[in-house]
Amino acid sequence: MNSLVSAIGHTPLIRLQRIVSSNHANVWLKLEGMNPTGSYKDRMVLAQVRDAIDAGQLEQAIPLECTGGSTGTSLAFVCAAMELPSAIITSDAFSQDKTDSMRAFGADVIVEPSENGRITPCLWQRMRNRAAQMHASGSHFWLDQFNNPATTSAFEPFAEEILAVHPVFDAFCAAVGTAGMLVGAGRRLRQSLPDLKVVAVEPESCSVLSGNPPGPHTVDGTAAGFVPPLYDDSLVDSVIAIAEREARVMCQRLAKEEGIFAGTSTGLNVCAALQLAESLGPNRSVVTVACDTGFKYMSGNLFQSEMPDV
Repeated sequence: MNSLVSAIGHTPLIRLQRIVSSNHANVWLKLEGMNPTGSYKDRMVLAQVRDAIDAGQLEQAIPLECTGGSTGTSLAFVCAAMELPSAIITSDAFSQDKTDSMRAFGADVIVEPSENGRITPCLWQRMRNRAAQMHASGSHFWLDQFNNPATTSAFEPFAEEILAVHPVFDAFCAAVGTAGMLVGAGRRLRQSLPDLKVVAVEPESCSVLSGNPPGPHTVDGTAAGFVPPLYDDSLVDSVIAIAEREARVMCQRLAKEEGIFAGTSTGLNVCAALQLAESLGPNRSVVTVACDTGFKYMSGNLFQSEMPDV
């Protein structure tokens, strides 16, 4: 390899062994924490940056994104590897480990204050407003993960990787932030598996996809408080909302019982996958995603033995 960006993708697909009941469907987990920065967002950002370079959009402008964390780390990494500057708008509502990693890769990081450390719709709107202003100045080019077509197309190879090792299964579920992974992978999987159930996952306290009003939560990378523009109702068969505390407990169980170290959005995914596995029954299979690595959350309370209320 001439660059570490060549190591993005081709992550393992692992069957959960201990937390799935024997009379339920099998649950398979795509370990995206094994990408270079420990997140599935490496795939998305590389596709976006390459598209922007091909279009000449970065000749005089600095790549910019507003992000809950992992996208920012991925952008800072990809730009460092490709000898580009980067600028990132994030917030103190998200993991400090992620903010520190952006700076380590050399990004210019702008931190938008939150309300008591919670992720709220108005926080995202403030971040997006600031990104729009910087983009309008001409000095920065906003990649805009919520509206960029590469957000979905980047996950077609991800789906191909799943099909290469598991060509037949019954359901695919994923937590929704931008909806890029769910829609991009779901569309490609549905082409090969017409009867596949595609299920969106969200935190219960901000379950806008389920038709509820937005609310605060602390699950990085999910539920911005609005239905993302890339979300495709016609593709999604159902939505499962998971209580955040349940997802956090699942993260601890995954680490202790399966040896899988991942963040809270993965907890949402596995909780939803277990519900699907119960409804499908034995001799069936559910595929979901470990979005990132638990090492991104060590400065927070996710893996504390006494978990605080959320």
